[in-house]
Amino acid sequence: MPKPSDLYQRYRAAHRAHQAHSTDCTHCTDRVRCPDGKRLWSAFARLQDAYLERQRTR
Repeated sequence: MPKPSDLYQRYRAAHRAHQAHSTDCTHCTDRVRCPDGKRLWSAFARLQDAYLERQRTR
């Protein structure tokens, strides 16, 4: 089985970080995020977009 790409690994790590934060944060909701939640969501969304774009161009 091929090793997942670095981009995929970073995208999944960002997703896990966001999930862990939103589980513990009492201020974040699905629509409103605290400053840390916004940063984590932004990193996840940016990496997810990059990963999906790479998948489309293959």
